[in-house]
Formats: sequence, structure tokens, C-alpha cells
Amino acid sequence: MTTPFYVSPQQAMADRAEYARKGIARGRSVVVLQYADGIVFVAENPSRALHKVSEIYDRIAFAAVGKYNEFENLRIGGVRYADLRGYTYDREDVTARGLANVYAQTLGTIFSSAAEKPYEVELIVAEVGEGPEDDQIYRLPHDGSIVDEHGSVAVGGNADQISSYLDQRHRDGMTLAEALKLAVDSLSRDNNGGERSLTAEQLEVAVLDRNRPQKRKFKRVLGGQLSRLLEPGEGETDAEAPAESSEESSSESED
Repeated sequence: MTTPFYVSPQQAMADRAEYARKGIARGRSVVVLQYADGIVFVAENPSRALHKVSEIYDRIAFAAVGKYNEFENLRIGGVRYADLRGYTYDREDVTARGLANVYAQTLGTIFSSAAEKPYEVELIVAEVGEGPEDDQIYRLPHDGSIVDEHGSVAVGGNADQISSYLDQRHRDGMTLAEALKLAVDSLSRDNNGGERSLTAEQLEVAVLDRNRPQKRKFKRVLGGQLSRLLEPGEGETDAEAPAESSEESSSESED
């Protein structure tokens, strides 16, 4: 008769956390920055079919790294929650804070459940306000905790190194072109401190633009506009950009 193998609850939770962190670290990074007119999302993502960044509601967007099928389920659930709450109450009642709380409960329940593996995902939920001081950015790790971020945040890949680089260089009042170039510079750095080149075709970029006249503030930055913004010394403002909405676009798969 075999002796049952005992693992303490503390060790079991530590093992689950390590498992989730390793899965998240294998994905390519996503960077989110505040700039003068809103919030910009920049992801290293060569896929045109699968997205890491998506619209959730009028002023709210979602970014994720990790396993595609897991964070796609969360994204769809977030869209349904926002639509139902906005329809039942008022559109102003749909907030990034409320959505982050819903995601936190879901991730926390899954992480604590011994019956299933933890989700290998890390999320960012952001809402653009009337002014920069009203912007909200929340980071949600695999265990369902909520981290209130300001200025800049990175998840996935070598997120710690990227976050340190951004903290030293990000400032309030940056233009979209300046914020985008800073984000790309941070993503271009490898674990050994070297640099590589990232082109517009390798990037997925979207913004929450507070100056858009529509209720929906989300738009993707694509093609020629993105290339111009990345050119040294160049960059049109986001107000000049053609609007493109993304309603229930899917997110990128695990790398």
C-alpha cells in the first residue's frame, strides 16, 4: 500500500503561483502608458488575426498576456458584464474599477480551486477620464489581486525590466508619438540589456483618446499612421487619426 504524498497548503499555493508566472513570462510583453490625451496600449504582436488589446466599453479597454483561450474567455465575460450593467442601469455605471473587481473574483476563485489549474494570464483594465488625473489603470495578476497603477505598466515577458525602464523615462504630458516611441524602446530591450528593432508590422497599438467626440474612446492605430508616429522626429497627433473601433476582437495567443 502506497503512502499518500502530502503537500502543505502553503507549498501547493506557491507551486500554483510559480506555474502561472512561468506561463505568463513566456508571452510577449504589453505596455500601457498615460499620455496627454489619453492612454496608449502597445503590444509586441505580429499576428493580425489575434489581438492582445481590445475594447470593452465606451471608455474602457482590456489588455492581456498569457494563454489566448483563457484571457479570451475573460474578455468576452467582461464585454457581457459591461453591456448588461450599462443596459440595466446607466452607461456611466460601467467603470474600470467595477470590471477589475469582477475579474479579480474570477481569477481568485480559479487560483484557489484545487480542482483546476490556475489561469496563465495577467490582465490590464484601463479607463480614460475627462482629464489625466481621472484616468484609471488596474493590473490583475494570475491570483486575482488588483494593483492600481499610475503612469505606466508592463506585463508579460521581461516585465520587471521594462517597468523599470519606463519608470525612469515616462513623464506626464507626453504626446502620443513620444509615449509610443518610449513604449517601443522599452519593448525592444532584451533580458541582457541589448536592443533589437521592432517594426510597425510587429506591433499592435491602440488608444483610449479622451478627445474623441464619440462616446466610444477606443481606436486602433494602424498602417501608415503608426509608421509615421514611429519615425524619428515625426508623429501626427491622435486627433488627426482615422477612427477604427474594435468591438469583440479576439486577443493574441500564447507565444
